[in-house]
Amino acid sequence: MTKSLAELSTPPKLAHGAMRVVALGGLGEIGRNMTVFEFGGKLLIVDCGVLFPEEVHPGVDVILPDFTAIRDRINDVVGVVLTHGHEDHIGGVPYLLRERRDIPLIGSKLTLAFIKAKLKEHRITPKTIEVKEGDRTTMGPFDLEFVAVNHSIPDGLAVAIRTGAGMALHTGDFKMDQFPLDNRITDLAGFARLGAEGVDLFLTDSTNADVPGFTTSEKDLAPAIDEVFRKAPRRIIVSSFASHIHRIQQILDSAQEHGRKVAFVGRSMVRNMTTARELGYLNVPKGLLVDFKALEKMPDNKTVFVCTGSQGEPMAALARMANRDHVININDGDTVLLASSLIPGNETAIYGLINSLTQLGATVVHKGNAKVHVSGHASAGELVYCYNIIKPRNVMPVHGEHRHLRANAELAIRTGVDPKSVLIAEDGVTIDLHKGQARISGRIPAGYVYVEDGVVGKATEESLQERIQLAEDGTITVLAIIDPRTNKLVEDPEFFPRGFVHEPADFKPAVAAVERALAGAKNRDPEQVIADAVTVWMKRTYRRSPVITAIAVDA
Repeated sequence: MTKSLAELSTPPKLAHGAMRVVALGGLGEIGRNMTVFEFGGKLLIVDCGVLFPEEVHPGVDVILPDFTAIRDRINDVVGVVLTHGHEDHIGGVPYLLRERRDIPLIGSKLTLAFIKAKLKEHRITPKTIEVKEGDRTTMGPFDLEFVAVNHSIPDGLAVAIRTGAGMALHTGDFKMDQFPLDNRITDLAGFARLGAEGVDLFLTDSTNADVPGFTTSEKDLAPAIDEVFRKAPRRIIVSSFASHIHRIQQILDSAQEHGRKVAFVGRSMVRNMTTARELGYLNVPKGLLVDFKALEKMPDNKTVFVCTGSQGEPMAALARMANRDHVININDGDTVLLASSLIPGNETAIYGLINSLTQLGATVVHKGNAKVHVSGHASAGELVYCYNIIKPRNVMPVHGEHRHLRANAELAIRTGVDPKSVLIAEDGVTIDLHKGQARISGRIPAGYVYVEDGVVGKATEESLQERIQLAEDGTITVLAIIDPRTNKLVEDPEFFPRGFVHEPADFKPAVAAVERALAGAKNRDPEQVIADAVTVWMKRTYRRSPVITAIAVDA
């Protein structure tokens, strides 16, 4: 499958009456979710999120979907449907609106409130269309109907997209919690109704497709969270996603019950919780919240700090606390509660954070040692329910790494979907729906776009590889004085190594290699000749590939 997808060429012109679907992010990764639907010469986008960098992306702030394929057609975009307010679904919107500021954003009240606050920081006032479950609206040739889904953030929506080519149903992120904190369950009756009408292409959340059974209810976490509050002898520092309103509500409820005051720490946490409170999605008892500076003056056993950084992000509040780079210092006897899941790829950073906090004397409570978090995504049993209710003609698993997509595809096949109609795609792979049949038609650019210090697209794969090379293999600057008439060294060059255990004198044997290279390459740039010669010598001698910079000075 992977080899055949890699060999795909540019897709042909879309057939009359057909709909084309392509993910520009979210397939093969947990993040930067963005799916583009094309019909009748117009484009509809579902979600536009970011991916957070891993260790192989040094210096990168966030990773965006690649807008290259739609940049020349940006005026054909009729709108962006935002399924919910998590960063991996809305974080890329400010960068998309740089391409065209008046693209309508369609979403629920909370989702639009979150994106408006984010866009305000980018000095963008968006055009928004607020919808709720049960609403039906038209955007160009796309007839949109919205269905309530339960997730780890309120106001999530699935979207049914009707066109002349048929109906596509995109679930967004969802699960089937039967006892959600906000009493808003996934509308299975709505799914069944759409299934009876005929779902031609089902795009469904794959994140927990390889997890058997059903995802635990949010309410089942209450005893474990209560135990943390009951046993903590000093301060409690809770770290969570800044958009996880359900979890923050549970923290507030426990703090109120145990007589503790709460302060939010971090810009995104303060912004999102203020928005959620103002809109009625977060219930805050009177007098419970105080400014964190005031909280620091209270008895330790009466305080709770709620901050970001549960994924070990180096600049988030919790990581800075662990590094003693924050006004709040972690001390012996403090309890740190990591109230979020472990996102694949972040394991090293999270366990490093746990070790640092433990070394400072804190008791760290996390999903690995206590029942303090549940996933916001449907497990295998829930997905099978949906397949049996909807009975889709074609299936395109979305939102997940390759193992998740394949597990989801296998579930679809086991429920009776024709294997030929279950399409495991990758970012950039186009799928055309025509006359009830979906098929892979080609591939368009959909690489990573890096944002660093607010600059988009300047950091490249090559520059990141160079950073990694510098970190792992160091660098050597070679200063050589050359006779321009003979192209020979006037004296032995000087070596200035950085990141090595070796002394400059240890590189003296490389001089002979440089002399031989210069003698055999009189018409080449001497600096490049020297750099190449030292590179080869380093590989043979030390099996390392440092970044070599050669400076040649005429005698």
